[in-house]
Amino acid sequence: MMSNSDEKPRNELYEERVSQARVVRKIVFFSVIGFFIIGIIFFISAYFYVKNTLGPVDVDNPQEVEVTIPIGSTANQIGTILEDEGLVRNGTMFRYYVRYKNESGFQAGDYALSTSMTMDEIIQELKEGKILQEPELVFTVPEGRWLEDIAAIIANETDHTEEEVMELLTDEEYIEGLIDQYSMLTDDILVEDIRYALEGYLFPARYDFIDEQPSIESMVEAMLGGTQSVLEEFAAEVEESEYTIHELLTLASIIEREAQKSEDRYLISGVLYNRLDRGMRLQVDPTVSYAIGEHRYMTTYADTEVDSPYNTYRYAGIPIGPIASPGKDSIRAALLPEETDALYFYARYNGEVIYNETYEEHNRTHQTYRNEWVEAQNEEAEE
Repeated sequence: MMSNSDEKPRNELYEERVSQARVVRKIVFFSVIGFFIIGIIFFISAYFYVKNTLGPVDVDNPQEVEVTIPIGSTANQIGTILEDEGLVRNGTMFRYYVRYKNESGFQAGDYALSTSMTMDEIIQELKEGKILQEPELVFTVPEGRWLEDIAAIIANETDHTEEEVMELLTDEEYIEGLIDQYSMLTDDILVEDIRYALEGYLFPARYDFIDEQPSIESMVEAMLGGTQSVLEEFAAEVEESEYTIHELLTLASIIEREAQKSEDRYLISGVLYNRLDRGMRLQVDPTVSYAIGEHRYMTTYADTEVDSPYNTYRYAGIPIGPIASPGKDSIRAALLPEETDALYFYARYNGEVIYNETYEEHNRTHQTYRNEWVEAQNEEAEE
């Protein structure tokens, strides 16, 4: 039988627990309210901060500012320039805003911008390219060219010699400095057996220069900026890829050399991915030409035996580095391959690409159309 003295402590203990529970509930309630209020304050503050950052720097006392946007400037570089000139409050916010809105196509040149302009107005102005001064030098670098070819183009369009251009493009100290400047450049380009560190990184495009004789550095860095801009545009796809930027540009360079039509770039990319996924050698002729160091119409069996880390007939996986400068469409194709069951493709001389799922089908295609390349090679030899 329980005594009254035993029952009393138990009642007191129960009441004490009830009281503690009430206190805990109050603490939780007020903590939730506190976090809710802090959250509201944070979002309101963030909203006004972003609104203020995207707005004009000075509406009441606007000033016109002349600003120069170099050729090939990335969104990050443009943001830094605009912030330094007092045209935007935050250059990093400019870069993120440009990426958020998927803006691209900024035009290089000298601009007259105002501190009364919003970030959207500045972006539109830079896209329309209403510059103050017409370019003195204009030239185009076509897609799929080797670095040596680009050096020749620069030499043909300027007073610089090929030797001077190549000397800069192979200068180790200069290249190491570029790695610090461009996020796309990594130590992958410094691997011992790579022919040219910057192969595949000089963007093929039209280039307009205000100076009649720009420095080699300014031209090279304009081209590097072009590739950096494209990679920033596809930043999400690059982040999701299983391959590094260096590997992706290498794939893109192969695609560029193999395909003439846009639709083929994505299908060829799909074939390359299929072969990589199965551990097959890529076995693409442009890598052999690059390994040999000669542009060739046809690849012989002897050619495929050349011992080079670029030779995809001899070595499995993605080659050691790019074999040409890929354009935007080929870079995108390397990031977004089209699904296909094909494991083989054959490019005809007229540009048509034929896809096959088995080696037997591919071999029949090869035998059917091989003479087209033989005839083309013979005609070139006669000329």
